[in-house]
Amino acid sequence: MTSTSGLIPGDDLGRGAPGREAQGRGPNRGGEFSQEDDQAPAAGWGAALSVMKVLGRTREAVRGPQAILKMNHENGGFDCPGCAWPDDRKGLHLDICENGIKHVTWEMTRKKVGREFFAAHTVTELSGWSDFALEDQGRLTEPMVYDPASDTYRPISWDAAFELVGATLRGLDSPHQAAFYTSGRLSNEATFLYQLWAREFGTNNVPDCSNMCHEASGRAMTAALGTGKGTCDIDDWEKADLLIVMAVNAASNAPRMLTALADAHRRGAQIVHVNPMVEAASRRTIVPHEFLAMATFHTTATGTMDIQPRIGGDLALLRGVAKAVLERAETDPTVIDELFIQRYTTNYETYRKTVQQATWAELTHQCGVPEKTIRDLAERYLAADRTIIAWCLGVTQQEHGCDTVREILNLLMLRGNLGREGAGPTPIRGHSNVQGNRTCGISHRPDKAFLDRLAEVCEFDPPREHGLGTVATIEAMHRGDVKVFVALGGNFALASPDLPYTFEALRNCDLTVQVSTKLNRSHIVHGKRALILPCLGRTDKDAQASGAQGITVEDAMSMVHISYGMKVPASPHLRSECAILAGMARATLPESETPWQEYADDYDRIRDTMEKVLDGFDEFNRRVRQAHGFRIDQPARERAFHTRSGRAEFSLAPLPDDVDPGEGRLMLATVRSHDQFNTTIYSNDDRYRGLKGLRTVVFMNENDMRDRGLEEFDLVDVTSFSKDGTQRTVHGYRAVRYEIPPGCAAGYMPELNVLCGMADVSTQSQQPVTKHLVVEVTRSG
Repeated sequence: MTSTSGLIPGDDLGRGAPGREAQGRGPNRGGEFSQEDDQAPAAGWGAALSVMKVLGRTREAVRGPQAILKMNHENGGFDCPGCAWPDDRKGLHLDICENGIKHVTWEMTRKKVGREFFAAHTVTELSGWSDFALEDQGRLTEPMVYDPASDTYRPISWDAAFELVGATLRGLDSPHQAAFYTSGRLSNEATFLYQLWAREFGTNNVPDCSNMCHEASGRAMTAALGTGKGTCDIDDWEKADLLIVMAVNAASNAPRMLTALADAHRRGAQIVHVNPMVEAASRRTIVPHEFLAMATFHTTATGTMDIQPRIGGDLALLRGVAKAVLERAETDPTVIDELFIQRYTTNYETYRKTVQQATWAELTHQCGVPEKTIRDLAERYLAADRTIIAWCLGVTQQEHGCDTVREILNLLMLRGNLGREGAGPTPIRGHSNVQGNRTCGISHRPDKAFLDRLAEVCEFDPPREHGLGTVATIEAMHRGDVKVFVALGGNFALASPDLPYTFEALRNCDLTVQVSTKLNRSHIVHGKRALILPCLGRTDKDAQASGAQGITVEDAMSMVHISYGMKVPASPHLRSECAILAGMARATLPESETPWQEYADDYDRIRDTMEKVLDGFDEFNRRVRQAHGFRIDQPARERAFHTRSGRAEFSLAPLPDDVDPGEGRLMLATVRSHDQFNTTIYSNDDRYRGLKGLRTVVFMNENDMRDRGLEEFDLVDVTSFSKDGTQRTVHGYRAVRYEIPPGCAAGYMPELNVLCGMADVSTQSQQPVTKHLVVEVTRSG
């Protein structure tokens, strides 16, 4: 057994609250913290006051409201750079949320990070700053290159930066010694150019953030339905009789979903929240754009039932519901949609026997939910004519994520809740274009049909072998097999598992290239040579040789629409993602016949090519300029299943046998706070969980705290136990009581990503299992 401290040298990751507050660089100074039982409704005046504070703190009293009126509007507006929840289609003038406004004002800041800043601060010094402090410096303004002699970043021209990238890539022994990573922020056009550059260079090493979030969803749905996407659209949510919302706190992760939940409750639908933690979105809300409700403090329920399975117990819970349904079918066969099953599915009889063989004792032990509660949920399912099941990362970031998503689909298929209005699966995507990234070619496992079309249209022979996903890329960088790492957006160094190992891997690269809007940890943890290439943000005007440009994104329900920035960029030296990619591609592939410059000059040219390569993008330029854009065709929605059997396939997964963490141990899930967007931390507060001034916490069941002799806010150490026998410990965290099942715990990412070892990945999806970690919590010595 080896032990790795959670404390990263020169950084505050892994250290408890006093260390962070004492530096005076975090969003909250002074080290004061508290918790209160906050039962206030989600959104409402709490959100409105939060927005006012944000606008005041950022001094955006004019531009902020202007942005709010432009966000998510079809006529010349820009798409919110936050979550991927679909835009309103009924003329709503304030289709916005608190977190979207935070993200927009974060991007619109007047603060700037230029050459003077970098000249004044070495990378060694910056490595000791908090992550909040790094991002709080403002927008990056010009390309920078790392100078090892002075340990600082220095200015570099765009042409010189592109040549450094191109020369380094051309000098590799193999294209597979490079990896091209993207976050979900990248537009469809930039995504297409990115994968085109990587594949024309000769590799499918195009890992993305989906490898760490919804990879399990895509693989499971593809195997079962022949599509990696959900089949529902926003209209279906308005027609469902039952919404089962699993493993997501919509109030923080997709706040505009609260409107759909409130509307569903008003029309009498059942809304069941399945989550180890009872979250704000499961209670009540005041929708901010409902002005009468705001004026009268009138709340609307957003849930009718809460179910708290143990962490990792979702599959057993779903199978228990299926068991209750099949038991009812023995006396009332009409509760099963036999016509749908016979005509459109396969493996049903074997699945039915698998479910019947599971005992109630086994199911209730596995999920931690009483049989009576499971049967109650089954009764609601049986009473509903149309059911939607939605889920997020609490389902996917665990060892059995693929099997759990397949069980969601099994349950829907039992009653024909696929391919009809008001019914179907809905994975809740986190970033505004993470689904579009996959649609437009970002995948280290591309299918043959896509590569064939790419070869035909773009006239080159793309590589056919699978590339490296995110975890495999980190391991390859650590071994020295990947020598160049390019990242489009995101904060890879902080979002990844096993942070010390990831840091070593990045520092082992010959060259790291970060295309970013703001300074973050990934610029401080870099390769032997490093470039920071600043790009336009979603709110920035994008002017190219042919005029003003719009970029497109795809939401979580397959709607594609166009977005136009509204403000003058922070610096004249900024370039768009498409222009930066075209510049790097030209420098890398000097003999290429791809019209890179023409693509950068006019994004319509990119879209003209995309429509020839991508399914469902016919007449792309025309249709995307229609009101609300267009929806990509979903064959599974029409009950056309492009699977090996040509049918929707029931899965036959056994129940997992690893839900018990072991004597004296807990199963821990990482979560994000309300005042956070992915790795970007806006403050140390978490309003919906009643926490102020503190992020280094472990949420625990009251009985688990009592068993360990812990009181509220006692200092504790948290040790994780990896699959490979190694241990990792963070010190000086605070124990906080929370409504969570016994044997379970939770804490914030990215701080607790350090507890997830490189061996802690799902064997099904290769995702880091950051919501399925075995830990011990002990009083700090």
